[in-house]
Parts: sequence; C-alpha cells; structure tokens
Amino acid sequence: MLGGTYLAYAIAMVLIHPQLLYPFGPDPFNNPDFNQDVVSDRGVAMATARGNDPLAVLFFMGNGGALAYFTNTLNAHQEAGRTLAAMEYPGGGGIAGIPSEAGLKADALAAYDWLATQHDGPIAVHGYSMGTGLAIHVGASRPVAAIMLDAPYVKMCELMTKASWLPACFMPGVQKWNSAADVPALSAPVLIQHGTSDQLIPISNGQRLATMMQDAGLHVTFHAVENATHNNLAGQGGYIGRIDAFLASLDAR
Repeated sequence: MLGGTYLAYAIAMVLIHPQLLYPFGPDPFNNPDFNQDVVSDRGVAMATARGNDPLAVLFFMGNGGALAYFTNTLNAHQEAGRTLAAMEYPGGGGIAGIPSEAGLKADALAAYDWLATQHDGPIAVHGYSMGTGLAIHVGASRPVAAIMLDAPYVKMCELMTKASWLPACFMPGVQKWNSAADVPALSAPVLIQHGTSDQLIPISNGQRLATMMQDAGLHVTFHAVENATHNNLAGQGGYIGRIDAFLASLDAR
C-alpha cells in the first residue's frame, strides 16, 4: 500500500514538475531602450540594447521567466555601455510557447548564433539561477569571452530531490538541468557570485561548481556575497563592481 502510494506520487511529480520548474510571470518587458525582435527559425524572442563597448553580453534570466523582473542585472551592463542581448522565455513575459529544458537550450544557442551575426566583437554570457544552466551550455558549445554566473546550481535535479524526496536525477521524464555535464567543454574564465543566505539554491552549489571548474583547468573568480538571498543578489552593494572588475581583468590577461 505504501509503495503504491509512493509510486503514484512519483508519477504525479513527473507529470507536474515542469509547472514547478517554470512558474513564469506574465509581465511584458517594455523598456524603450531595448529593441525586441523574433530571431532564427526557432522564433526566439530577443530584447537588445546597443552599446559602445566592444564586448556584448548575452543574458539568461532565472525562472521568473519575464525580463521585467531582472532590471538590476540589465542596468549593470547597460550603464557600462555594453551591447546587451537578453533572451525572453516562451511561456513568460507575454511570449507564446511552452518552456522545456531541451527547448530553452536550443533557443539559447540560436540566440548566440543570431547575436554573433549582429555584433563583430567578443560575446560574454551571463546567467542567473536557472539561466546559469543556459549560460554554461552556450559556453560549452560556442566561443565566449567570459561566463558570469549568479546563484548557479550543479544539477537542478538535486534540488528537486531535496524538495520532493524523489530520486529526480535518475527518474525518466524529469528535466535534469545538469550543468556539471557541460563543465569539461568550457574554456572561458568564469565569475560566480552567490549569496550566503540563499535558501533556494544554497551557496554550496556555487562552491561545488567552482571547484569542478577549477579542477577542469578554468580560471574561476568566486564571490560569496554576505547576507544576500536568492532574490536580492543583484541588488547588493558591490554586485556591479565585481562584474566590471572581472570583465576589465579580461583585457589584462
């Protein structure tokens, strides 16, 4: 009886877990500084602001799913004069479609390929929370100048396991979001910022990922941001300065 109940619970969680992974908000992104375009044959929605800096940044947001919620990070790059391209996610921010790990990763590569046709200089990737998996995936598959990660995870399925008491990383039908699998293919320097009070993705994830990357021979800069939570990391003092200093250090290498 107990085993049957657990099995039924497991099946139900496999069916509904995408709704938990992608609780995307509906608010559209209406910043007049950005052009909004649908690019590639995949119909990827992009918001782009042109800058004068030789570096362009391709940004992947978290599972708030609407760029309207990520103004602190967008402003950090805009104010520095960088060209900024942010991928919008299907199912959030008024963008039509149904999100999935495979679909978002394919869209992320298409977003990079489009940006590379629009920008002659180097491209860095920047991801927050769920978007760190996209930034890492693009960094493993395309030439990037730098990888910036805010509150990254090692494997999202590990977080699902902790929350559900199910072996999510080994269950068929579960979207795993395994960032560790892409680490061996990375080559660019990495900046990780992670809040010490992050309860959604504990800082131990960022620390483990940093160690994996260092063991793979990558240059990694890790900042534990004191008292920052998952949702206020980008609003903390020093956040923008650490990004600027990291990117400036690339020119000196």
